[in-house]
Amino acid sequence: MHVMSDKIVILTGAGISAESGLGTFRDEGGLWARHRIEDVATPEGFARDPILVHEFYNARRAQAAKAQPNAGHQALAQLAAQHPGEVVVITQNVDDLHEKAGSQGVIHMHGTLSGALCSACGHRWQAELVMQPQDSCPHCAGTTTRPDVVWFGEIPYAMQTIETHLAEADLFVSIGTSAQVYPAANFVQAAAAAGARTLEFNLEPSAMATRFDDCRYGPASKTLPRWVAEILG
Repeated sequence: MHVMSDKIVILTGAGISAESGLGTFRDEGGLWARHRIEDVATPEGFARDPILVHEFYNARRAQAAKAQPNAGHQALAQLAAQHPGEVVVITQNVDDLHEKAGSQGVIHMHGTLSGALCSACGHRWQAELVMQPQDSCPHCAGTTTRPDVVWFGEIPYAMQTIETHLAEADLFVSIGTSAQVYPAANFVQAAAAAGARTLEFNLEPSAMATRFDDCRYGPASKTLPRWVAEILG
């Protein structure tokens, strides 16, 4: 499939964290089911009701703090540690399960639950476990503190860096993502256009499944360790 020194660029989505008990947008139960995305994951929702939004992210932060990485996260950390070529992990997830599993330099394109952001001056810092609207920014002292997560209608972080990695990839791997949210839905096309082979891991075919050279279906905690063992030989 590819030679050992290849650059592997990996995109992970909510599916890899679902097995660690963190719900996805499309879960029937769980946190997201009780709220409209427009109310808790848009700048407009935050402007309307900052208390509600902070309470929602406080609950997510508490949930993520307790969650443990699964065999899928651990397999990717092992791949990065042992593959002779470069391994880049880009995640749409705002949890720290990749880091807990030992992955380093993970690119969080949608920010992190552990971060706080001042919407007035742009300063970033480590979030308290419980955030509230009256929290002041340590830089400008304004009470315009929000979670450092990318909401719908906002531009994901590190896009230039991500585009460079996609252009250099020998193998692009998408794991546990619905491929319905742009710009991430375009990553497979960008990597393929640059000559990369492409591989999808998911519970079931995503909206972009036909764009991939190869697809493997099933829980990431089962499929990823098998694949990493193949790659590392």
